[in-house]
Amino acid sequence: MTRQIAVVAFAQSDHRRTTDELSEVEMLMPVLHEVLARTGLKTADIGFTCSGSSDYLAGRAFSFTMTLDGVGAWPPISESHVEMDGAFALYEAWSKLLTGDADTALVYAYGKSSPGSLRDVLTRQLDPYYLASLWPDSVALAALQAQALIDAGATDENALAAIGARSRADASANPHAQLNGPVPQGDYVVRPLRTGDCPPIGDGAAAVILAADDRARELCERPAWIRGLDHRIEPHALGVRDLTDSPSTRLAAERAGAFERPVDTAELHAPFSSQEVVLRKALRLGEEVVVNPSGGALAANPVMAAGLIRIGEAAARIHRGASDRALAHATSGPCLQQNLIAVLEGDPR
Repeated sequence: MTRQIAVVAFAQSDHRRTTDELSEVEMLMPVLHEVLARTGLKTADIGFTCSGSSDYLAGRAFSFTMTLDGVGAWPPISESHVEMDGAFALYEAWSKLLTGDADTALVYAYGKSSPGSLRDVLTRQLDPYYLASLWPDSVALAALQAQALIDAGATDENALAAIGARSRADASANPHAQLNGPVPQGDYVVRPLRTGDCPPIGDGAAAVILAADDRARELCERPAWIRGLDHRIEPHALGVRDLTDSPSTRLAAERAGAFERPVDTAELHAPFSSQEVVLRKALRLGEEVVVNPSGGALAANPVMAAGLIRIGEAAARIHRGASDRALAHATSGPCLQQNLIAVLEGDPR
């Protein structure tokens, strides 16, 4: 790569079970103001803007255009949108900056899962001919994956409960988390997954600013340089996949350079405790790696923003000197169908 791109600022909302009193724009605007304030930039200073969200969650077509009111679309801006998690919008913005067409980019994402039945909405991601018509929801499919792991001897219910407990305990230090502290494992939602193995349903938003080369050093004392970024996809049909493994995550990590040197931190987008088991294996993460110090998606899972938050949380640890080389992961689709890996590094201290 001829240019070096870094995450120079990150902001997120407080994640809540419901935000009935707020529109998407009202939920997003404080986050946009905060992330710009961290760099001293104004909207007019941003070379490219890219967002991630889902019209299915909002229940109306082209709903993302409404949130441009929070960005300010006049004077005209260079803008794009992906119907995906904001991490994939960051990939587009990163690619744009690599071309040299812009030196700075604003990436934001948001999701309000509370208005409808999220488990029903997410069935629309499935194969329309064989799966979607059966309406298997996201928790039921994750339970199939968890049971496959248990049957293969890769984990058990006690180990899954420990992952949930650790995540909620770590979230006690995260003021934005929806759940934190001791949370009962609870009853079965879909066996073998209990309440504590599943993500909370909630609303939230996040934003990051990217900058290139010397501009990044001007805007941030210790930029989180993106050393590698790649995303891959599994087959759409669940029946042809080994749900106990994630080849796409492993390939994305290889292409992003994650295995070239050890990482000290990993922010994994694992909405279900069983998925952390799969990701740890695919990414070859040992016990020495700090995994999801923010609490991860088990503590707050705003759909369409949770993956971008993983990148932002990893970058923020580099900004404040708590990490030197971090891995961030984002996923979309059932049972870790699509996976993105970012490798972030800080300048030597």
